[in-house]
Amino acid sequence: MSNTFKFQAKDASGKTVSGTVSAASQSDVVADLRRRSLTPIEIKKSGAGGGMFSARGKAERKPKAAKKSSVKKGELEVFTRQLSTMLSAGIPMLEALEILADQAESPGFAFCLNAVVDDIRNGSDLSKSMEPHTKVFSDIYVSMIRAGEVSGQIDVILSRLADYLEAAEHLRREIKSAMTYPVVSLCLVIGIAGFLMIGIVPSFQPVFESLEVELPGLTVMIMDVAFFMRDYWYVLIAGIVGIVFMIAGWKKTEKGAYAWDSIMLRAPVFGPLFKKVALSRFARTFSTLVKSGVPILGAMEIVSETAGNRVISSLVDEARESVKAGESLSEPFMKSTVFPAMVTKMMGIGERSGALDALLEKISEFYDQQVEAEVKGLTSLIEPIMIAVMGFVVGGIVLAVFLPIFKLQETLSGG
Repeated sequence: MSNTFKFQAKDASGKTVSGTVSAASQSDVVADLRRRSLTPIEIKKSGAGGGMFSARGKAERKPKAAKKSSVKKGELEVFTRQLSTMLSAGIPMLEALEILADQAESPGFAFCLNAVVDDIRNGSDLSKSMEPHTKVFSDIYVSMIRAGEVSGQIDVILSRLADYLEAAEHLRREIKSAMTYPVVSLCLVIGIAGFLMIGIVPSFQPVFESLEVELPGLTVMIMDVAFFMRDYWYVLIAGIVGIVFMIAGWKKTEKGAYAWDSIMLRAPVFGPLFKKVALSRFARTFSTLVKSGVPILGAMEIVSETAGNRVISSLVDEARESVKAGESLSEPFMKSTVFPAMVTKMMGIGERSGALDALLEKISEFYDQQVEAEVKGLTSLIEPIMIAVMGFVVGGIVLAVFLPIFKLQETLSGG
């Protein structure tokens, strides 16, 4: 049966075009627009019952999240890959989900999958069944599943989802690898310095008093700090905890969160790494959604929510409003200092040529390689820096202890 759909799309020159088309389903409309070198922005079915095909589908209201839904690290990626393989092999959806629910390692994930199976038995779609389990299935996951249901290519979409999840997990491991060494080294420096200041330095006070020499300024300062740390350690801990809670509370505010994310992108040493990670996540998510048939406006809504950085999110929101107004997608990004010229130019080319998803994927791959190179470079750079910091701190404490002895030796030699 043929239905009438209204659409908005971008042509090769970046101009917004709209019209109506007769097709059996929304997936046929997407395919027809792509054949005409048009990039779909919005598609809706004509008539009273027609609904806009968007990131969240017809129902914008989210169901209440199911309890006990949780998943072990890596389990969702394996599930997605296995489900894609089983559907490609011709195994019915319900049977495949039942098998995977029985094989689930964590009880929470098994509970979640069994709930999904029950909903499907009652006639619900897969995407609709996954929506309540927000701790397991993210917005992008549900939206891509919905796009696969509309297009009839659920196995292909699941394969893309598995690739996306695996790439995202690889990126997280790279970041964890970059941060582990400096964090451990900093903890060691603080631990050694604390031990020396609290356990060792104060014991030298009787020795210094017996020398009967004027203590150097460095020694006086170190001794004062050591006695403060020993006698008022609870004040020090309370101050640190208070500062941590103040920063955490500030980050929960809208302005604070935006300012913090902005600082992270501009931070010395780690700033360039955080920026490349944010750009890679943006490009990969956007590319995966567009390639899966999600219209641009719906895809941009999800990209904004999953960017992981509020500076990027605000730029995506500005671009979304620009597209809604019939303007260029890439223009708002060109005005920012966050997106390099290479990225915005490639987005502009992709927008005009109808190959936006392919070029975004190339951008993501480029920044993935950049992140790996940056991690290796940071590891090589941080090691000598942390050794120098440790030497400076420990050496300063040791020097403060021995300076009075050197001064006494000079006094005796002069006498």
